[in-house]
Amino acid sequence: MITDINQLDAKKTYSYKDYLSWQFQERVELLRGYIARMAPAPSRRHQEVSGQLFLQIGNFLKGQSCHLYSAPFDVRLNADTVVQPDLCIVCDTSKLDEQGCNGAPDLIIEVLSPGNSRKERKEKFELYEEHQVQEYWIVEPVDESIIVYTLRDGKYTGSKPYVPGETVISALLPGLELELDEIFW
Repeated sequence: MITDINQLDAKKTYSYKDYLSWQFQERVELLRGYIARMAPAPSRRHQEVSGQLFLQIGNFLKGQSCHLYSAPFDVRLNADTVVQPDLCIVCDTSKLDEQGCNGAPDLIIEVLSPGNSRKERKEKFELYEEHQVQEYWIVEPVDESIIVYTLRDGKYTGSKPYVPGETVISALLPGLELELDEIFW
């Protein structure tokens, strides 16, 4: 039994089965089998922005068939990739089980923090595109911007950066329009 993250070999690949057996406090994700440590707690600003997104999207989804989840929430993209996006929307409820989501959510939102920008903008971007996440939002709290990537013909197409004074619009969920002044208050 693994009770300390230091017992793991960072050069070794692991599976979801391994991930479930770990008994330590640190939060980690598995990206193509490799351990990716997560920050112990996001900043206050990160939490404010994530909370506003959750509140507004949650209100939009009331009475609809899609479900909104916030981290920590395991998303198993395959046997060696487990991520915990800040927010995700799952419309196909057959993907949901007691452990989280088994397969690609319809929409994933990652709120950047110092130290995770490369992982979110490159590694997770490529994973989400490969696993056909229909829409991927990258939220930058410092610059107060959101870029929406929409899957078209298997590849992401990015929007211009939305900034305060503008409205971010989801192509996936008709009617989901968020005023950025209310997200980055």
